[in-house]
Amino acid sequence: VHFIQVIDNNISPENGSSFKNIPINKNSITIRWSHPFHIASIELSNKKYYLIIVQETYNQSINIVKTINPSDRCEHISEILNDAIAKFHLIRRIKYYHLVCQRRSSSLSCFYYDNYFCLCNDYDHHQRIANCFEFNSSIKHDCFRISNCENGAQCLQNRPICPQTSMCVCPLCFYGTRCQFSSSLFGLSLDAILGYHIKVNVNMKNQSHIVQISLVLTIIMIIIGLINGILSMITFKNKATHQVGCRFYLLGSSITTLLIVITFAMKFSILIIIQMTYNTNRSFLYIQCLSIDFFLRFFLNMDKWLNACVAAERAFATIKGANFNEKKSKQVAKYIILTLIFLTIRTTIYDPIHRRLLDDDDDDDSDKKRIWCIVTYSSNFRIFNSIVNIFHFCVPFLIDILSAIIIIIKTTRQRTTVQTHQTYGKLLREQIQQHSHLLVAPILL
Repeated sequence: VHFIQVIDNNISPENGSSFKNIPINKNSITIRWSHPFHIASIELSNKKYYLIIVQETYNQSINIVKTINPSDRCEHISEILNDAIAKFHLIRRIKYYHLVCQRRSSSLSCFYYDNYFCLCNDYDHHQRIANCFEFNSSIKHDCFRISNCENGAQCLQNRPICPQTSMCVCPLCFYGTRCQFSSSLFGLSLDAILGYHIKVNVNMKNQSHIVQISLVLTIIMIIIGLINGILSMITFKNKATHQVGCRFYLLGSSITTLLIVITFAMKFSILIIIQMTYNTNRSFLYIQCLSIDFFLRFFLNMDKWLNACVAAERAFATIKGANFNEKKSKQVAKYIILTLIFLTIRTTIYDPIHRRLLDDDDDDDSDKKRIWCIVTYSSNFRIFNSIVNIFHFCVPFLIDILSAIIIIIKTTRQRTTVQTHQTYGKLLREQIQQHSHLLVAPILL
């Protein structure tokens, strides 16, 4: 919010600014300003200006309640005048400013250009004129080049000299008080999605609906996941099922599914408790920051690869037919599982190395301090991280799809030798319907 004090007609107005982020779960903010001012305007992060108030005499004790409407917007001169006039020299162009106020008397209260801000004022109750004064909208207070903002965010301070508060202006795809969270495809985490919705020092009964619904859904998912994982382990642990290597993959997938549920339950509960109570045990916070996200990522990647191995072995067994060696498949499965564990750890071990704790202090409320677990990559390492995530996602997916296609085509060819009275197209459609789950499951997951 910019506050402008008009001192004298021959002296440039004094500018002051105050910054504040609008919380996720709120649609209003309160800003306190103790210095004299006559004009107040708000600047949003997209460089759009809205007029708040114009007062001829400064009132020290006034409380201003303002709802920002589209009609309060101060447009840039290039949006009002045509391109030809907008490119005129200032002295030649300025004579058109009174016409701007007169032609749009009901919808325009202010506009700006270069280093000037203009108000459309009523003169003698008959016509509107433009009243312009110096206002440097592009001024940057870079926090004396000592910024605590993350991910290349711009640090702003309320005054160039003796600043009292500062704020981070986040680049695209980043947000948070310190711009510590990423909203990109592979940058989203549970902390980033849910963290700011959790109210500090507020019990669960009075938390936002998003937090309460998330808790209920998480409990349901955990119960279903535990039941599914335990029953699957009991099924595939039976020695009668260990005839082929596919069963080892299924047993491994059951174990990783169970571990995913347990790890996610720990992650969710720790996040809720830490953000609600502001836990300051940094040793515990640091250990869980390094370990839980790493293990969750490792188990998720392992589960994808184990399911891909199941699909690949089924396709290989379909191709080999009666020549499929069950004993050899069990030996190969053990080596493949060990190899997958090694490779998955190697491709995710960099995650905890780049993790750290970040203190998020609220300048306006000392009771709303937070500690976040964040991961920070350089630009080159961010590209590498995206490549690793794409690899762990796309390759198992392609293996699942290609294996399903191989099974359908190979089974169709086998049926044509037996059911010679039916066309190949009809048999192919029957096999697609029969094995549709092999195609649908990877897409849904």
